[in-house]
Amino acid sequence: MTSLAEIDRAKQTVRHHVWDLLERERAAPAGVHGHIPDFVGKDTAADLLADLDAWKTARVIKCNPDRAQLPVRIRALQEGKLLYMAVPRLATPKPFYLLDPTTLTAPYDTAATSTGAPKVAPTVSPDEMRRIDLIVCGSVAISRHDGIRIGKGAGYADLEVALLADAGLVTTDTAIATTIHQSQLLDDELPHAAHDFPVGLAITPHEVLSFGPRRKALPGIIMTDLRPDQLDQIPALNRPTHGAE
Repeated sequence: MTSLAEIDRAKQTVRHHVWDLLERERAAPAGVHGHIPDFVGKDTAADLLADLDAWKTARVIKCNPDRAQLPVRIRALQEGKLLYMAVPRLATPKPFYLLDPTTLTAPYDTAATSTGAPKVAPTVSPDEMRRIDLIVCGSVAISRHDGIRIGKGAGYADLEVALLADAGLVTTDTAIATTIHQSQLLDDELPHAAHDFPVGLAITPHEVLSFGPRRKALPGIIMTDLRPDQLDQIPALNRPTHGAE
Protein backbone atom coordinates (compact mmCIF):
# COMPACT_ATOMS: atom_id res chain seq x y z
CA MET A 1 0.00 0.00 0.00
CA THR A 2 1.39 3.37 -1.02
CA SER A 3 1.86 5.73 1.93
CA LEU A 4 0.69 9.34 2.02
CA ALA A 5 4.32 10.44 2.16
CA GLU A 6 5.10 8.54 -1.05
CA ILE A 7 2.03 9.99 -2.76
CA ASP A 8 3.04 13.50 -1.66
CA ARG A 9 6.55 13.04 -3.07
CA ALA A 10 5.14 11.84 -6.38
CA LYS A 11 2.76 14.81 -6.52
CA GLN A 12 5.61 17.22 -5.84
CA THR A 13 7.55 15.81 -8.78
CA VAL A 14 4.54 16.52 -11.02
CA ARG A 15 4.17 20.04 -9.63
CA HIS A 16 7.78 20.96 -10.31
CA HIS A 17 7.51 19.57 -13.83
CA VAL A 18 4.48 21.75 -14.57
CA TRP A 19 5.82 24.88 -12.86
CA ASP A 20 9.12 24.56 -14.77
CA LEU A 21 7.25 24.02 -18.04
CA LEU A 22 4.99 27.04 -17.56
CA GLU A 23 7.94 29.31 -16.78
CA ARG A 24 9.93 27.95 -19.69
CA GLU A 25 7.01 28.55 -22.06
CA ARG A 26 6.31 31.96 -20.46
CA ALA A 27 2.76 30.76 -19.95
CA ALA A 28 2.76 31.97 -16.33
CA PRO A 29 4.67 34.69 -14.45
CA ALA A 30 8.15 33.93 -13.15
CA GLY A 31 8.06 32.72 -9.56
CA VAL A 32 5.07 30.47 -10.14
CA HIS A 33 6.57 27.66 -8.05
CA GLY A 34 4.47 27.03 -4.96
CA HIS A 35 1.36 28.65 -6.39
CA ILE A 36 -1.75 27.97 -8.44
CA PRO A 37 -0.44 29.27 -11.80
CA ASP A 38 -1.76 32.64 -12.97
CA PHE A 39 -1.72 31.46 -16.56
CA VAL A 40 -1.84 33.20 -19.92
CA GLY A 41 -5.32 32.82 -21.42
CA LYS A 42 -7.25 32.69 -18.15
CA ASP A 43 -9.92 35.06 -19.51
CA THR A 44 -10.49 32.84 -22.54
CA ALA A 45 -10.78 29.77 -20.32
CA ALA A 46 -13.34 31.59 -18.17
CA ASP A 47 -15.33 32.45 -21.30
CA LEU A 48 -15.36 28.80 -22.38
CA LEU A 49 -16.50 27.75 -18.91
CA ALA A 50 -19.34 30.27 -19.09
CA ASP A 51 -20.61 28.62 -22.28
CA LEU A 52 -21.19 25.29 -20.51
CA ASP A 53 -24.53 24.15 -19.13
CA ALA A 54 -22.94 23.50 -15.73
CA TRP A 55 -22.21 27.22 -15.50
CA LYS A 56 -25.44 28.48 -17.04
CA THR A 57 -27.63 26.51 -14.65
CA ALA A 58 -25.57 27.25 -11.53
CA ARG A 59 -26.98 29.83 -9.14
CA VAL A 60 -24.51 29.22 -6.28
CA ILE A 61 -20.79 28.88 -7.00
CA LYS A 62 -17.82 28.21 -4.76
CA CYS A 63 -14.51 29.36 -6.25
CA ASN A 64 -10.91 29.51 -5.03
CA PRO A 65 -9.35 32.96 -4.39
CA ASP A 66 -6.34 32.65 -6.75
CA ARG A 67 -5.59 35.13 -9.55
CA ALA A 68 -5.95 32.46 -12.21
CA GLN A 69 -9.69 32.20 -11.45
CA LEU A 70 -10.37 35.93 -10.94
CA PRO A 71 -12.17 36.19 -14.32
CA VAL A 72 -14.44 33.33 -13.21
CA ARG A 73 -15.34 35.06 -9.97
CA ILE A 74 -15.97 38.43 -11.63
CA ARG A 75 -18.19 36.82 -14.26
CA ALA A 76 -20.17 34.95 -11.60
CA LEU A 77 -20.98 38.23 -9.84
CA GLN A 78 -21.75 40.01 -13.12
CA GLU A 79 -24.27 37.30 -13.93
CA GLY A 80 -25.96 37.59 -10.54
CA LYS A 81 -24.70 34.33 -9.09
CA LEU A 82 -24.09 33.90 -5.38
CA LEU A 83 -20.37 33.35 -4.83
CA TYR A 84 -18.53 31.73 -1.94
CA MET A 85 -14.77 32.13 -1.67
CA ALA A 86 -12.58 30.51 0.97
CA VAL A 87 -10.83 32.64 3.55
CA PRO A 88 -7.07 32.23 2.92
CA ARG A 89 -5.79 29.20 4.82
CA LEU A 90 -9.29 28.71 6.29
CA ALA A 91 -7.92 30.77 9.15
CA THR A 92 -11.19 32.08 10.65
CA PRO A 93 -13.96 30.23 12.54
CA LYS A 94 -16.29 31.06 9.64
CA PRO A 95 -14.01 30.02 6.75
CA PHE A 96 -15.86 31.29 3.67
CA TYR A 97 -16.61 34.75 2.29
CA LEU A 98 -20.15 35.36 1.05
CA LEU A 99 -20.15 37.55 -2.05
CA ASP A 100 -23.71 38.46 -2.94
CA PRO A 101 -23.88 40.71 -6.03
CA THR A 102 -27.14 42.24 -4.79
CA THR A 103 -25.49 43.69 -1.68
CA LEU A 104 -21.81 44.24 -2.56
CA THR A 105 -20.67 47.84 -2.21
CA ALA A 106 -17.35 47.50 -4.04
CA PRO A 107 -16.57 46.87 -7.71
CA TYR A 108 -16.67 43.18 -8.52
CA ASP A 109 -13.05 43.10 -9.65
CA THR A 110 -12.08 44.33 -6.18
CA ALA A 111 -14.57 42.40 -4.07
CA ALA A 112 -13.65 39.09 -5.71
CA THR A 113 -10.00 39.24 -4.62
CA SER A 114 -8.35 37.90 -1.48
CA THR A 115 -7.48 41.48 -0.45
CA GLY A 116 -10.83 43.04 -1.35
CA ALA A 117 -13.22 40.45 0.04
CA PRO A 118 -12.25 40.95 3.72
CA LYS A 119 -13.29 44.62 3.44
CA VAL A 120 -16.74 44.10 1.92
CA ALA A 121 -17.89 40.49 2.38
CA PRO A 122 -19.09 38.75 5.55
CA THR A 123 -17.64 35.40 6.52
CA VAL A 124 -19.94 32.42 6.90
CA SER A 125 -19.67 28.87 8.21
CA PRO A 126 -20.98 25.84 6.29
CA ASP A 127 -24.16 25.72 8.37
CA GLU A 128 -25.01 29.23 7.10
CA MET A 129 -24.42 28.45 3.43
CA ARG A 130 -26.61 27.37 0.56
CA ARG A 131 -26.08 24.18 -1.41
CA ILE A 132 -23.36 24.54 -4.04
CA ASP A 133 -24.25 24.04 -7.70
CA LEU A 134 -20.74 24.42 -9.10
CA ILE A 135 -17.25 24.34 -7.61
CA VAL A 136 -14.48 26.02 -9.60
CA CYS A 137 -11.04 25.15 -8.30
CA GLY A 138 -7.50 26.12 -9.15
CA SER A 139 -5.07 23.39 -10.17
CA VAL A 140 -1.42 22.79 -10.89
CA ALA A 141 -2.01 19.66 -12.99
CA ILE A 142 -4.95 17.67 -14.32
CA SER A 143 -4.85 14.19 -15.84
CA ARG A 144 -6.42 14.03 -19.26
CA HIS A 145 -7.06 10.37 -18.45
CA ASP A 146 -9.58 10.74 -15.62
CA GLY A 147 -9.68 14.29 -14.24
CA ILE A 148 -7.46 13.58 -11.24
CA ARG A 149 -6.26 16.92 -9.89
CA ILE A 150 -3.05 18.03 -8.22
CA GLY A 151 -3.09 21.36 -6.37
CA LYS A 152 -0.22 23.44 -5.07
CA GLY A 153 0.37 21.15 -2.09
CA ALA A 154 -1.09 23.03 0.87
CA GLY A 155 -4.23 20.88 0.97
CA TYR A 156 -6.71 23.71 1.46
CA ALA A 157 -8.87 23.03 -1.62
CA ASP A 158 -9.42 19.43 -0.52
CA LEU A 159 -10.29 20.57 3.01
CA GLU A 160 -12.72 23.20 1.72
CA VAL A 161 -14.59 20.65 -0.35
CA ALA A 162 -14.50 18.12 2.49
CA LEU A 163 -16.03 20.61 4.93
CA LEU A 164 -18.81 21.35 2.45
CA ALA A 165 -19.37 17.64 1.77
CA ASP A 166 -19.68 16.93 5.49
CA ALA A 167 -22.24 19.73 5.72
CA GLY A 168 -24.29 18.24 2.88
CA LEU A 169 -23.65 21.25 0.65
CA VAL A 170 -21.93 19.33 -2.15
CA THR A 171 -23.16 16.00 -3.48
CA THR A 172 -22.70 13.83 -6.55
CA ASP A 173 -24.86 16.41 -8.34
CA THR A 174 -22.41 19.26 -7.66
CA ALA A 175 -20.32 19.99 -10.75
CA ILE A 176 -16.57 20.54 -10.24
CA ALA A 177 -14.56 22.44 -12.85
CA THR A 178 -11.08 23.89 -13.17
CA THR A 179 -9.58 26.45 -15.55
CA ILE A 180 -5.97 25.77 -16.52
CA HIS A 181 -3.33 26.39 -19.17
CA GLN A 182 -2.96 23.72 -21.84
CA SER A 183 0.44 22.75 -20.43
CA GLN A 184 -1.18 21.85 -17.10
CA LEU A 185 -3.19 19.12 -18.82
CA LEU A 186 -1.11 15.94 -18.67
CA ASP A 187 -1.50 12.65 -20.52
CA ASP A 188 -0.28 10.62 -17.54
CA GLU A 189 -2.26 9.11 -14.72
CA LEU A 190 -1.51 11.20 -11.63
CA PRO A 191 -0.87 10.17 -8.01
CA HIS A 192 -3.75 10.77 -5.65
CA ALA A 193 -4.92 9.98 -2.13
CA ALA A 194 -8.34 9.09 -0.74
CA HIS A 195 -9.00 12.68 0.37
CA ASP A 196 -8.33 14.13 -3.11
CA PHE A 197 -11.26 15.06 -5.33
CA PRO A 198 -11.28 14.81 -9.16
CA VAL A 199 -12.75 17.41 -11.49
CA GLY A 200 -15.59 16.74 -13.87
CA LEU A 201 -14.61 19.55 -16.25
CA ALA A 202 -11.19 20.87 -17.24
CA ILE A 203 -11.19 24.02 -19.35
CA THR A 204 -8.10 25.39 -21.09
CA PRO A 205 -8.03 28.36 -23.48
CA HIS A 206 -8.15 25.79 -26.30
CA GLU A 207 -10.39 22.92 -25.25
CA VAL A 208 -12.99 21.64 -22.81
CA LEU A 209 -12.69 18.16 -21.33
CA SER A 210 -15.61 16.46 -19.62
CA PHE A 211 -14.95 13.43 -17.45
CA GLY A 212 -18.57 12.48 -16.93
CA PRO A 213 -20.67 12.43 -13.74
CA ARG A 214 -19.15 11.30 -10.45
CA ARG A 215 -20.34 7.94 -9.27
CA LYS A 216 -18.95 8.23 -5.75
CA ALA A 217 -19.71 10.79 -3.07
CA LEU A 218 -17.00 13.33 -2.40
CA PRO A 219 -14.91 12.47 0.63
CA GLY A 220 -15.54 14.46 3.78
CA ILE A 221 -12.88 15.17 6.36
CA ILE A 222 -10.66 12.14 6.85
CA MET A 223 -9.24 12.76 10.31
CA THR A 224 -6.38 10.28 9.91
CA ASP A 225 -5.12 12.20 6.87
CA LEU A 226 -4.92 15.55 8.68
CA ARG A 227 -1.60 17.02 9.71
CA PRO A 228 -1.20 18.34 13.29
CA ASP A 229 -0.67 21.88 11.98
CA GLN A 230 -3.99 21.73 10.15
CA LEU A 231 -5.84 20.79 13.32
CA ASP A 232 -4.05 23.57 15.20
CA GLN A 233 -4.53 26.33 12.63
CA ILE A 234 -7.95 25.69 11.03
CA PRO A 235 -10.76 26.38 13.52
CA ALA A 236 -13.46 24.77 11.37
CA LEU A 237 -11.80 21.38 11.72
CA ASN A 238 -12.54 21.47 15.44
CA ARG A 239 -16.16 22.46 15.03
CA PRO A 240 -19.09 20.20 14.09
CA THR A 241 -20.76 20.93 10.76
CA HIS A 242 -24.45 20.64 10.02
CA GLY A 243 -26.21 19.68 6.83
CA ALA A 244 -28.15 22.24 4.80
CA GLU A 245 -31.88 22.49 5.10
